[in-house]
Amino acid sequence: MNEVKERIVALRKHMKEKKIDIYYIPNEDDHLSEEYTADYFKCKSYFSGFTGEAGCTVVTQKFVGLWTDGRYFTQAEKELKGTGVTLMRLRQEGVLDPLDFLVENTPKNGTLGFDGKVVSTVAYMQLTKRLSAKNAKVVIDEDLCGKVWTDSRPAMPLGELFVLPTKYTGADVKTKVERLRNDMKKSGADVMVLSQLEDPCWLLNIRGDDIDCTPVVYAFCMVTKNTVQYYVNPKKLNKQVKEYFKKEKVTIKKYEAIGDDLKKLKNKVIWADLRYVNAYLSKKIDKSNKVINRPSPVLMYRACKNPVEIKNIRNAHVKDGVAMVRFICWLKENIGKIPMTEISVENKLYELRAEGKDYITPSFHTISAYKGNAAMMHYSASATSNAKLKQEGFLLVDSGGTYFDGTTDITRTIALGKLTKEEKKYFTMVLKSHLRLSRAKFLYGTTGQNLDILARGVIWDMDIDYQCGTGHGVGHVLGVHEGPHGIRWGIAKVPAVLEPGMIVTNEPGIYLPHKLGIRTENELLVVKGKKNFYGQFLEFETITYCPYDLDAIEYSLMSEEEIKQLNEYHAMVYKMISPYLKGKEKAWLKHATRKVAL
Repeated sequence: MNEVKERIVALRKHMKEKKIDIYYIPNEDDHLSEEYTADYFKCKSYFSGFTGEAGCTVVTQKFVGLWTDGRYFTQAEKELKGTGVTLMRLRQEGVLDPLDFLVENTPKNGTLGFDGKVVSTVAYMQLTKRLSAKNAKVVIDEDLCGKVWTDSRPAMPLGELFVLPTKYTGADVKTKVERLRNDMKKSGADVMVLSQLEDPCWLLNIRGDDIDCTPVVYAFCMVTKNTVQYYVNPKKLNKQVKEYFKKEKVTIKKYEAIGDDLKKLKNKVIWADLRYVNAYLSKKIDKSNKVINRPSPVLMYRACKNPVEIKNIRNAHVKDGVAMVRFICWLKENIGKIPMTEISVENKLYELRAEGKDYITPSFHTISAYKGNAAMMHYSASATSNAKLKQEGFLLVDSGGTYFDGTTDITRTIALGKLTKEEKKYFTMVLKSHLRLSRAKFLYGTTGQNLDILARGVIWDMDIDYQCGTGHGVGHVLGVHEGPHGIRWGIAKVPAVLEPGMIVTNEPGIYLPHKLGIRTENELLVVKGKKNFYGQFLEFETITYCPYDLDAIEYSLMSEEEIKQLNEYHAMVYKMISPYLKGKEKAWLKHATRKVAL
């Protein structure tokens, strides 16, 4: 029996003892982080064998299912083999949503169980209400995963906090807290509970190292008219940070104390986004209080970058562009001359990025995927999958860096040598899709849902789809994935209006399972365009500076407008990046950004 099967047997034993019929294991942590979490929280993976960052596992006495989305289908197929776990393809015909599955498969008078610390209050309330029709109950105080996953379970992280100076953030803590209190006053709120990991970091100009590649801290924050209370493990605070908090009048409390402090509140108006307050904590709130259940205003504060943040982000992209250009130059010059694998070139890119000034960490684990491996959107090369690179086909590299002045995310699909007609055709169609979205102009009030078709339509015309969004928001020295905005079609939660100062990625692709994957990605800054009789127009400024691979384009498929756009972008890339290069690297960039024609 393999390890996953053994773990499921042990979990089912505990379920029987507690008389739990169906057990839900989400991917989230105590703050309901939707994708990237500390290793301590990866129970979904522990009980399924699937290592992807998104999804959930559901266990009954006769069934185990792993739900994940289209980015991970191919990866999940491979990793679930031999585990007895069924792949449940999210948003595919005939596949129930996980919560619907929980309701349908909880027996009448039965019991659904989960750890209430990793399930949102909203989900808990929905499940409780729906299961009441079956006279079934929901148990949230049983961490059965923790009973099985004991000795080998990673500890909660203890990385030190650090202060992000105002020369990077553009506003000090006092200014940010005053802004928040003004919004609280307008809404009649006495208390603001900040539970999303990024919100306290942004508000207090603090960063950390609790999640791999994401500079956040496992901490809560509670703001009132007169106090700012920060709930964190005190072992993470060095002398400098303690003095900083004292100066900023921030009270430090133990991480676990948030529950007791919520319990003490009586007859207050509490502003809390119950999508990101876990069920365990919300049950602590006394019924004498009124809860304003809507997104924290900090979500929009950090989504719409201020002028100082924007200036710094552009600087970060220049440094990142230099690293990427040096990497592609090295790759093109050495392919076939020295041994290369997915992992060796991935490590080379890490080295080049680390040479950049004010570099902190990768913004996510680099995807270095050759040929068929690139069909897995979130592929991660391992010792068993590590493909050797040859002078043919594509290498897809999706990567990014976190610098003190900004966070980057870029994908380039690179021709390593000879390409087939099919490969060139698909590369060109993805580029056309990418360019079409980049040049969009749109009236204020437009959402990412409205714009998605500009990119996806080019791919849909081929009767192909990429089973993910076209773009996501990017934080400022925070998460590489940031809401509330994005560019995607029917899978959006609540469409968010695109505002000036927002940053969003543009990354359409084509993925043929087990055959190839092609993606091209830049970051776009939303800026104001013309304002006239029709209203305020907005448009995108591309802030990623790295050439597209001219060797991979089938020019007969391009229009004159697209060629003009391509040449203008490459002229900008050369202008921004060439001053930081010399010798053969500068010469290579000159050739890579040369003017082309039909």
